[in-house]
Amino acid sequence: MSQAKAGDTVRITYVGTLDNGEMFDSSEGRDPLEFVLGSGQVIKGLDSAIGGMSVGDKKDIAVPCAQAYGEHNPAARQTVPRTQIPADIPVEPGVKLQMQTPEGQVLPIMVAEVTETEVTLDANHPLAGQDLNFAIEIVGIDAV
Repeated sequence: MSQAKAGDTVRITYVGTLDNGEMFDSSEGRDPLEFVLGSGQVIKGLDSAIGGMSVGDKKDIAVPCAQAYGEHNPAARQTVPRTQIPADIPVEPGVKLQMQTPEGQVLPIMVAEVTETEVTLDANHPLAGQDLNFAIEIVGIDAV
């Protein structure tokens, strides 16, 4: 039986949880997650833990935030006057929006806080600063 190596296309089923046990994602009810091992398509800690596994192998993986979405970056939060946001854009905490950088890059952001005069926008990944846990099973490997 072949073992997964860099360049192989792998398919996994998974359940992702935080350290407190809260589930943040799962492949249950969906097609398995498919990606090329070592290509950077998934977070580093998950990618590096799969090498050497075979179809049918199961593993619990603990991924520190540095190998997931990184530390929460306070510089990625910005407070702007509420008047700078068009009236047709919802500004309630938790609302996900997109912002365009001066270079034209689209950046996902979330409304973090709202006051009568200001809106705080957060460009951190929602899982930034979190250690992640995955229970995975390899369900397919297409070797290169």
